[in-house]
Amino acid sequence: MEDKLKKILVCVVEDVIRTGEPVGSQYLVETYGLDVSPATIRNWFAELEELGLITQTHTSSGRVPTEKGYRLYADELMGRKSLAHKVAQDLEERLKVDGELDQRLKAVAKYAAELMHGAVVLGLRENDSFYTGLSHLFTQPEFRHWGQVVDLSSVLDRLDDVLMRLRQERFSEPQLRIGSECPFGNACGTALVSLRGGALFGIIGPMRMDYRQALAILNLMQKNVN
Repeated sequence: MEDKLKKILVCVVEDVIRTGEPVGSQYLVETYGLDVSPATIRNWFAELEELGLITQTHTSSGRVPTEKGYRLYADELMGRKSLAHKVAQDLEERLKVDGELDQRLKAVAKYAAELMHGAVVLGLRENDSFYTGLSHLFTQPEFRHWGQVVDLSSVLDRLDDVLMRLRQERFSEPQLRIGSECPFGNACGTALVSLRGGALFGIIGPMRMDYRQALAILNLMQKNVN
């Protein structure tokens, strides 16, 4: 794929992650200072649509990434992100306080859910399950649609079963599961990592979740816990 199309895809993905809204050609030119016309952007949009990477939600509306578009972005285009110093410091402090590891992980889970505006699930020792931030998840615009809310709710009702199945796998490195790959529903994305003692830590968001920040959180946790 040409570099110009990769650049436009990154702009679309990162803008939708930030705003939750479709992206139009005029908006892209003005917001990112692109040295081309909106008509040129629309032509590039058409090429990205043919590749199955973006889609038009309604006639005359802007574009949003498809599952395939998010996957390509996550695998090849997004790069790494460092957490803000204060955020990294706060996470590390929660991991280093006195007490049982399970309690420290729960404290980090609550903080991570706030940072990500999503949910966090923990599979702990002896098949103990913990989850937090579901209220953040249900306020996301994607889940205002009743069908998607019902779909997500049905998965959350089986959360212990889902976690038990995931814990049979070993995520030695943080792993992203997007859309149809995500065990928490086709409208979601998740970032997963296995930690010391058999714990599983998972961040759940809409498919447009900030995957770079999610991976940065999991990498920091893995470094400090393992």
